[in-house]
Amino acid sequence: MTYHDPAKRSEQSNALFPMFLKLTGRRCLVVGAGSVAEAKLLQLLTTGAQIHVVAPEATTQIQQWTIEGKLRWERRNFGERDLEGVFLVVACTSSPVINGRIFYAAKRHEVLCNVVDAPELCDFYYPAIVRRGDLQIAISTSGRSPALAARIREQLEIQFGPEYEGLLRRLGAIRARLFSRNIETELRRKVLCRIAGRGFCERILGRLSRRQAEVAP
Repeated sequence: MTYHDPAKRSEQSNALFPMFLKLTGRRCLVVGAGSVAEAKLLQLLTTGAQIHVVAPEATTQIQQWTIEGKLRWERRNFGERDLEGVFLVVACTSSPVINGRIFYAAKRHEVLCNVVDAPELCDFYYPAIVRRGDLQIAISTSGRSPALAARIREQLEIQFGPEYEGLLRRLGAIRARLFSRNIETELRRKVLCRIAGRGFCERILGRLSRRQAEVAP
């Protein structure tokens, strides 16, 4: 008879699956419109998602985003019908009771939910992110220590400076040219691996760093 450790089973069921979601055109709901919601919205605004905010009051910035047409804000309390047709919801009200109600309502509607500062009420977490153009490095501690994730992000921001945006743009252009030509698949793969190698990348990064230093004030 095989023995299965319940603790190990629990750990496995809580293991996160890392992925990057395309939210363009998808409906995303944020409940709450304070400073915490503002920080969460900053990341959603870059995705092309259809953003709906529900809250009795909103920060000046969120009101400005509403005026600019970047999101839709309704000045009222949350209702379960707000979850209809929604892909994901972020609950960041000041009330743990309301946040919990949103989470369990999201479960009933099969909507992914993130409740701020309540890891046990999250289907997904906001990672700490290092962004250099199209390059994104996401760090997660599965909600155990966001402060550690932030510290690791700071270290990576030093390691992967602004010049990596230009490097990725250069590599992407080379890749596009290779795919536009009639090149044997295995040969193309070897070329792509070679240009992504340390030697080639370091030469490009060196040139980009020198250019940035020349234009710096």
